[in-house]
Amino acid sequence: MAISIYDMDRTITRGGTWGPWLRFWLRRHAPWRIVLLPLLGLAGAAYATRIIDRGALKATAHRLLMGRRLPRSLVMAAAADYADKVVANGCFEAALEQIAADRAAGCQLVLATASNAYYAEAIGTRLGFDAVIATPSRWIDNQLDWRLGDANCYGQEKRKRVAAWLDQNAKVGDPLRFHSDHQSDAPVFLLVSARGGKAFATNATAELTALAQKNGWPQVIWGQPRKSLFERA
Repeated sequence: MAISIYDMDRTITRGGTWGPWLRFWLRRHAPWRIVLLPLLGLAGAAYATRIIDRGALKATAHRLLMGRRLPRSLVMAAAADYADKVVANGCFEAALEQIAADRAAGCQLVLATASNAYYAEAIGTRLGFDAVIATPSRWIDNQLDWRLGDANCYGQEKRKRVAAWLDQNAKVGDPLRFHSDHQSDAPVFLLVSARGGKAFATNATAELTALAQKNGWPQVIWGQPRKSLFERA
């Protein structure tokens, strides 16, 4: 069976999804936490200067703007509403058309993203994906903890998880494709190429465009992604 793997932020969606998720949560459940934004600014500065990594930044943002523990029912209801919003207004039409074409062709669809699983899975379900590989959530006593469930699904970590999924679900010779916009997914591009698949630099950054030209990866444009300071993949 053919397998099509897609990155999410700025590949399918018009922009990053983590910052908008936090704003969505603040407006809906914790508007008072806006007073903690200066502390998040400090965490952002620590990330920008490489004192902390992306995973630590995510966890800190969650702790400040969402809280330490949250009931599963509350989180999943909010994630469902947020996913509806993203799918209705936040995706490139050309991306949705390609996903629909792959589905119609009988491809197995896999969403591979660094976004948090609790809302990435809701978006993936609405887009018709068969599997979602994302940054794991940590659930304790049926509550969402502010810490990540495992390493941030980014760069080499995403490659490792995609490879593990393929080892368990793909057969030798299955046609394989991958779409992503960002150079951090170069390890996945190389993995797919090594397995005889085709990797597409999609809505590519300048850095990924250069890598694509060097490695012979086809380029496609589904739209112009929105930029943000800390959501660079």
